[in-house]
Amino acid sequence: MRRTKEQAEQTRCDILAAAETLFLQQGVAHTSLEQIARQAGVTRGAVYWHFANKADLFNAMLNQVRLPPEQMAERLSGCDGDASLLTLRDLIIEAIENLARDAQKRRIFTILLHRCEFTDELRDAELQRRLFVDAFIALVEALFAHPACRQRLHPGVTPRLAARALHAQIVGLFTDWTRDPLLFDPLQDSAGLIDAVLRGLLRDWQA
Repeated sequence: MRRTKEQAEQTRCDILAAAETLFLQQGVAHTSLEQIARQAGVTRGAVYWHFANKADLFNAMLNQVRLPPEQMAERLSGCDGDASLLTLRDLIIEAIENLARDAQKRRIFTILLHRCEFTDELRDAELQRRLFVDAFIALVEALFAHPACRQRLHPGVTPRLAARALHAQIVGLFTDWTRDPLLFDPLQDSAGLIDAVLRGLLRDWQA
Protein backbone atom coordinates (compact mmCIF):
# COMPACT_ATOMS: atom_id res chain seq x y z
CA MET A 1 0.00 0.00 0.00
CA ARG A 2 2.80 2.41 0.91
CA ARG A 3 4.52 1.74 -2.38
CA THR A 4 1.26 2.38 -4.23
CA LYS A 5 0.82 5.73 -2.49
CA GLU A 6 4.40 6.68 -3.27
CA GLN A 7 3.90 5.75 -6.91
CA ALA A 8 0.70 7.77 -7.07
CA GLU A 9 2.46 10.79 -5.60
CA GLN A 10 5.32 10.39 -8.06
CA THR A 11 2.84 10.21 -10.94
CA ARG A 12 1.19 13.40 -9.71
CA CYS A 13 4.58 15.14 -9.57
CA ASP A 14 5.43 13.91 -13.06
CA ILE A 15 2.16 15.30 -14.41
CA LEU A 16 2.76 18.67 -12.77
CA ALA A 17 6.30 18.80 -14.15
CA ALA A 18 5.05 17.93 -17.64
CA ALA A 19 2.36 20.59 -17.46
CA GLU A 20 4.91 23.17 -16.32
CA THR A 21 7.19 22.35 -19.27
CA LEU A 22 4.42 22.50 -21.89
CA PHE A 23 2.68 25.56 -20.44
CA LEU A 24 5.98 27.43 -20.56
CA GLN A 25 6.77 26.29 -24.10
CA GLN A 26 3.41 26.77 -25.81
CA GLY A 27 1.08 28.53 -23.39
CA VAL A 28 -1.69 27.22 -21.18
CA ALA A 29 -4.52 27.64 -23.68
CA HIS A 30 -2.64 25.74 -26.40
CA THR A 31 -1.76 22.77 -24.19
CA SER A 32 -4.17 19.86 -23.84
CA LEU A 33 -4.38 17.28 -21.09
CA GLU A 34 -3.59 14.63 -23.68
CA GLN A 35 -0.31 16.39 -24.51
CA ILE A 36 0.50 16.64 -20.81
CA ALA A 37 -0.17 12.91 -20.38
CA ARG A 38 2.20 12.07 -23.25
CA GLN A 39 4.88 14.37 -21.88
CA ALA A 40 4.57 12.75 -18.44
CA GLY A 41 4.57 9.24 -19.87
CA VAL A 42 1.16 8.37 -18.39
CA THR A 43 -2.34 7.77 -19.68
CA ARG A 44 -4.94 10.51 -19.93
CA GLY A 45 -6.94 8.58 -17.35
CA ALA A 46 -4.05 8.96 -14.91
CA VAL A 47 -4.20 12.72 -15.37
CA TYR A 48 -7.93 12.73 -14.62
CA TRP A 49 -7.33 10.53 -11.59
CA HIS A 50 -5.27 13.30 -10.03
CA PHE A 51 -6.87 16.41 -11.52
CA ALA A 52 -10.50 17.11 -12.40
CA ASN A 53 -9.60 19.31 -15.38
CA LYS A 54 -6.98 21.71 -16.69
CA ALA A 55 -8.05 24.43 -14.25
CA ASP A 56 -7.53 22.07 -11.33
CA LEU A 57 -4.09 21.12 -12.67
CA PHE A 58 -3.19 24.77 -13.23
CA ASN A 59 -4.18 25.69 -9.66
CA ALA A 60 -2.16 22.79 -8.26
CA MET A 61 0.87 24.07 -10.17
CA LEU A 62 0.43 27.58 -8.77
CA ASN A 63 0.00 26.28 -5.24
CA GLN A 64 3.53 24.88 -5.40
CA VAL A 65 5.02 28.38 -5.34
CA ARG A 66 2.67 30.82 -3.65
CA LEU A 67 2.30 31.40 0.06
CA PRO A 68 -1.35 30.95 1.06
CA PRO A 69 -3.01 33.95 2.76
CA GLU A 70 -3.50 31.75 5.84
CA GLN A 71 0.26 31.33 6.17
CA MET A 72 0.84 35.03 5.58
CA ALA A 73 -1.70 35.84 8.29
CA GLU A 74 0.06 33.44 10.63
CA ARG A 75 3.42 35.09 10.06
CA LEU A 76 1.89 38.53 10.62
CA SER A 77 -0.13 37.57 13.69
CA GLY A 78 1.02 38.86 17.03
CA CYS A 79 2.78 41.82 15.42
CA ASP A 80 1.77 45.44 15.98
CA GLY A 81 2.88 48.70 14.46
CA ASP A 82 6.38 48.69 13.02
CA ALA A 83 6.81 44.97 13.66
CA SER A 84 3.87 44.04 11.44
CA LEU A 85 4.97 46.40 8.67
CA LEU A 86 8.53 45.09 8.80
CA THR A 87 7.25 41.50 8.65
CA LEU A 88 5.11 42.35 5.63
CA ARG A 89 8.07 44.10 3.99
CA ASP A 90 10.29 41.06 4.59
CA LEU A 91 7.65 38.69 3.16
CA ILE A 92 7.39 40.75 -0.03
CA ILE A 93 11.15 41.08 -0.45
CA GLU A 94 11.58 37.36 0.16
CA ALA A 95 8.98 36.60 -2.54
CA ILE A 96 10.71 38.83 -5.11
CA GLU A 97 14.19 37.53 -4.28
CA ASN A 98 12.96 33.96 -4.69
CA LEU A 99 12.39 34.67 -8.38
CA ALA A 100 16.17 34.74 -8.73
CA ARG A 101 16.86 31.94 -6.26
CA ASP A 102 14.21 29.40 -7.29
CA ALA A 103 14.07 28.32 -10.94
CA GLN A 104 10.70 26.61 -10.53
CA LYS A 105 9.10 29.75 -9.09
CA ARG A 106 10.53 31.74 -11.96
CA ARG A 107 9.06 29.32 -14.51
CA ILE A 108 5.64 29.11 -12.90
CA PHE A 109 5.26 32.86 -12.48
CA THR A 110 6.37 33.32 -16.08
CA ILE A 111 3.55 30.97 -17.09
CA LEU A 112 1.00 32.81 -14.96
CA LEU A 113 2.00 36.29 -16.10
CA HIS A 114 2.99 35.72 -19.73
CA ARG A 115 1.77 32.33 -20.99
CA CYS A 116 -1.79 32.19 -19.68
CA GLU A 117 -5.05 33.32 -21.24
CA PHE A 118 -7.99 32.77 -18.92
CA THR A 119 -10.34 31.09 -21.38
CA ASP A 120 -13.66 29.46 -20.45
CA GLU A 121 -11.73 26.26 -19.79
CA LEU A 122 -9.76 28.07 -17.09
CA ARG A 123 -12.67 29.97 -15.55
CA ASP A 124 -12.31 28.13 -12.23
CA ALA A 125 -8.58 28.85 -12.18
CA GLU A 126 -9.24 32.54 -12.83
CA LEU A 127 -11.74 32.63 -9.98
CA GLN A 128 -9.24 31.01 -7.61
CA ARG A 129 -6.58 33.53 -8.66
CA ARG A 130 -8.96 36.44 -8.00
CA LEU A 131 -9.85 35.04 -4.60
CA PHE A 132 -6.16 34.72 -3.75
CA VAL A 133 -5.47 38.33 -4.81
CA ASP A 134 -8.51 39.63 -2.92
CA ALA A 135 -7.45 37.73 0.21
CA PHE A 136 -3.95 39.20 0.05
CA ILE A 137 -5.21 42.75 -0.46
CA ALA A 138 -7.70 42.34 2.41
CA LEU A 139 -4.92 41.06 4.68
CA VAL A 140 -2.67 44.01 3.87
CA GLU A 141 -5.55 46.48 4.20
CA ALA A 142 -6.34 45.15 7.66
CA LEU A 143 -2.69 45.61 8.61
CA PHE A 144 -2.68 49.25 7.47
CA ALA A 145 -6.01 49.80 9.24
CA HIS A 146 -4.48 48.89 12.60
CA PRO A 147 -4.41 52.12 14.68
CA ALA A 148 -0.64 51.98 15.09
CA CYS A 149 -0.22 51.87 11.31
CA ARG A 150 -3.15 53.97 10.15
CA GLN A 151 -1.96 57.09 11.96
CA ARG A 152 1.30 56.89 10.02
CA LEU A 153 -0.32 56.94 6.57
CA HIS A 154 0.18 60.11 4.57
CA PRO A 155 -2.86 62.41 4.39
CA GLY A 156 -5.32 61.16 1.79
CA VAL A 157 -3.92 57.62 1.82
CA THR A 158 -6.48 55.16 3.16
CA PRO A 159 -5.65 51.60 4.23
CA ARG A 160 -7.38 50.34 1.06
CA LEU A 161 -5.36 52.64 -1.20
CA ALA A 162 -2.16 51.63 0.57
CA ALA A 163 -2.94 47.93 0.13
CA ARG A 164 -3.78 48.39 -3.56
CA ALA A 165 -0.63 50.41 -4.20
CA LEU A 166 1.59 47.83 -2.54
CA HIS A 167 -0.06 44.96 -4.42
CA ALA A 168 0.30 46.81 -7.72
CA GLN A 169 4.02 47.27 -7.06
CA ILE A 170 4.47 43.57 -6.34
CA VAL A 171 2.63 42.48 -9.48
CA GLY A 172 4.53 45.03 -11.56
CA LEU A 173 7.91 43.82 -10.32
CA PHE A 174 7.01 40.17 -10.88
CA THR A 175 5.69 40.92 -14.37
CA ASP A 176 8.63 43.09 -15.41
CA TRP A 177 11.35 40.75 -14.13
CA THR A 178 9.86 37.58 -15.63
CA ARG A 179 9.60 39.46 -18.93
CA ASP A 180 13.11 40.91 -18.79
CA PRO A 181 15.50 39.81 -15.99
CA LEU A 182 17.88 42.67 -16.89
CA LEU A 183 15.46 45.35 -15.66
CA PHE A 184 16.57 44.95 -12.06
CA ASP A 185 18.38 42.54 -9.75
CA PRO A 186 15.94 40.93 -7.28
CA LEU A 187 18.74 40.11 -4.85
CA GLN A 188 20.14 43.65 -4.84
CA ASP A 189 17.23 45.94 -5.61
CA SER A 190 14.11 44.42 -4.01
CA ALA A 191 14.50 46.10 -0.62
CA GLY A 192 15.04 49.54 -2.15
CA LEU A 193 12.07 49.18 -4.49
CA ILE A 194 9.67 48.13 -1.73
CA ASP A 195 10.99 50.73 0.73
CA ALA A 196 10.39 53.44 -1.90
CA VAL A 197 6.71 52.49 -2.04
CA LEU A 198 6.39 52.31 1.74
CA ARG A 199 7.96 55.77 2.06
CA GLY A 200 5.30 57.05 -0.31
CA LEU A 201 2.57 55.57 1.87
CA LEU A 202 3.88 56.09 5.41
CA ARG A 203 5.36 59.05 7.22
CA ASP A 204 8.90 58.59 8.49
CA TRP A 205 9.23 55.05 7.11
CA GLN A 206 12.54 53.42 7.95
CA ALA A 207 13.23 49.75 7.42
